[in-house]
Amino acid sequence: MSGDPLAPAVAIVGPTASGKTELAIRLARRHAGEIVNFDSVQVYRHLDIGSAKPTPRERAQVPHHLIDHVEPCAVYSAGDFARDAQEVLFRIRARGRLPVLVGGTGFYLSAVLDGLFEGPARDELLRQRLEESASSRAGGHLWRVLNRLDRKAAKAIHPNDQPKIVRAIEVCLLGKRPMTAQWSQPKRRLEGFRVLRLGLDPPREELYDRINRRARWMFEEGLVDEVRQLLEAGIPRTWRPLKSLGYAQCLRLIENECSLDDAVEATAMQTRRYAKRQMTWFRNRSGNVHWLPAFGDSPEARDSAEAELERWK
Repeated sequence: MSGDPLAPAVAIVGPTASGKTELAIRLARRHAGEIVNFDSVQVYRHLDIGSAKPTPRERAQVPHHLIDHVEPCAVYSAGDFARDAQEVLFRIRARGRLPVLVGGTGFYLSAVLDGLFEGPARDELLRQRLEESASSRAGGHLWRVLNRLDRKAAKAIHPNDQPKIVRAIEVCLLGKRPMTAQWSQPKRRLEGFRVLRLGLDPPREELYDRINRRARWMFEEGLVDEVRQLLEAGIPRTWRPLKSLGYAQCLRLIENECSLDDAVEATAMQTRRYAKRQMTWFRNRSGNVHWLPAFGDSPEARDSAEAELERWK
């Protein structure tokens, strides 16, 4: 492997609860591999149950990278992740081992493989001024500002997604031209690898059943305690990962805005919707994916993945 100018790597994609972790561990164990996470929540420490991190027992089977990588509330962008992940991939290649990328955040995978427009560095003072302006104006104010600065960018961002809107305005103002006009700048694509993309696409109803059971399991296994510990440690409720699936619903439960059953059902429903969006992303924006119509822990998926990998290597 080390003598190949284009070293092989594997990227496993698919919706949440489709068995990506199980398949990744199997391939890594059988092919001298190391796993590289590309889930945007699993990179943070102390977010374990709600992010469905691999268990300590699973992580002990093969080396894992970029899980528990940064502390909560650390400033860590997709660009930071892309740089860190590429460095990890180069180190794995230097050891003559097979990188196995696995996760559910398609944007992070794209940032690693295809490169990412980095834009100007963060300006905390500007961000504070924008957020103060948003809090003192009618809803949608920042989105209207962005629409004046860069109409194409505004069309691509939901009016309620304030973090993305703030970043887009920041890039426009600091770069002194629309953000979308700056996207033509060269990106730091991953070089030195040929990547086999394997996608899991199990039967929809069976996937939804697993999602429903996982939602119930998270609350039974201590998600409420996990979130309470974060809050007691000083993590603000507005921290973006706490708005992700499971965590957002758990916050509402803790604040007595819903019952346990309502929180579980809302988590399951929103996760089912998220799974559909994930499949749309991976089908449309992840290049040439070899789709496996099964769960990652099934013999069918394992055999098909092994066959594809043997041909790829």
